[in-house]
Amino acid sequence: MNPVLVTGGSGYLGTHLVAALLRAGRPVRAAVRSMDREPELRAAVRRGGADDAGLEIVAVDLTADDGWKAAVAGCEEIHHVASPFPVVQPENPDDLIVPARDGALRLLRAARDAGARRVVLTSSFAAIGYTPKPGSEFTEDDWTDPGTPGLAPYPRSKAIAERAAWDLMERDGGDTELTVVNPTFILGPTLTTDLRSSMQLIMAMLDGTMGIAPRARFGVVDVRDVADLHLRAMAAPEAAGKRFLAVSDGPTTSFVEVAAVLRRRLGAPAARVPTQEAPGDDLPRPVIRNDRAREELGWRPRPSDTTIADSAESLRALGLWTPPADSP
Repeated sequence: MNPVLVTGGSGYLGTHLVAALLRAGRPVRAAVRSMDREPELRAAVRRGGADDAGLEIVAVDLTADDGWKAAVAGCEEIHHVASPFPVVQPENPDDLIVPARDGALRLLRAARDAGARRVVLTSSFAAIGYTPKPGSEFTEDDWTDPGTPGLAPYPRSKAIAERAAWDLMERDGGDTELTVVNPTFILGPTLTTDLRSSMQLIMAMLDGTMGIAPRARFGVVDVRDVADLHLRAMAAPEAAGKRFLAVSDGPTTSFVEVAAVLRRRLGAPAARVPTQEAPGDDLPRPVIRNDRAREELGWRPRPSDTTIADSAESLRALGLWTPPADSP
C-alpha cells in the first residue's frame, strides 16, 4: 500500500491527521522541518491511539528545494498542512508570505511531477473572510483581498498562498487534483506538548496570563474535525477543485465567550480565565457557512463548547496546565 504524505506532520493538526490515517491502517510518511521532531511526533501519534510502526518521517523545508522529490515519491495522496502560524505578527510580511506561498508551490510541483492523484491543502478562513463585506456572511466563494487596508501579514500570507496554489494547478497541474480546506480558529485537544498558537491562547486564559480577553469575533472548529474533513476531502471524487470551509455549527464567538465556556464547563479550575473584554467598538459577528462540507461530504462537526472544554482538559491531562491549588 502506498504511503500517504502529510506535511507539517509534527504540528497541532498534522499529528491528529497522521494518527487518524494510521488508525485507519494507512502507512504514513510525515514531513517535518527537522528530524529533531521525530521523538515528539511518535509520542503524539501514540497519544492519538495509533501505532507508529507504520510511520515514516522525512525532513523538508518550505523555503528550500531539497528533499521534496523524495518526500512525494510513491505517494498518490498528499495532505499539505505545513504553513507558518505566528503568535505575534512579524514586522516583515514576507517572513510569512514567502514560506507559505513558496512552500505550497514546491509541494504542488513535486506532487504533479510524481503523478500524485490529489493534494488536499490546509488553507484558512483567513483566505476567505478578512475583507469586509455587507452582512458579514461568508462562503467558499469569498476571497480575502491581500490589498485590504490594514490587513495583517498572516491573512495576507494565506490568501496569497492559496491563490498561488490554485493558479499553478489550473495552469500547469497535470493530472493532479487540488482540494482546499479552510478552517476557522482551530481548537480541541492537543496531542503534542509543543503548544501552537491557538492552544497558547487557551493556556493564557487558564493560567491567568490573559487578564482581559482580546476583542474579536470568529468561528471555532475542532482539530479532530479538521482532520476528518481532510480525509473526506481526499476520498470524495466530487471534492476535486473545491474549497471547504471548516467551522462548527451555530453562531460565531469571541474570546470572552470562550472564557465563559471554560468557567461553565470546568468550574473552579477555570477561576483565572478573563471575565472582561478589551474596550472598543462593537464588532460584526461573521456568519460562516459550512453547508458545502456538510452536504457534499457528510461532515458533522462537534459543538464548539465541547471543543473548548476538551482543549483545556487535554492541557491538564498532559501536565501542561495545573489548576489553582484550591480547585478540585
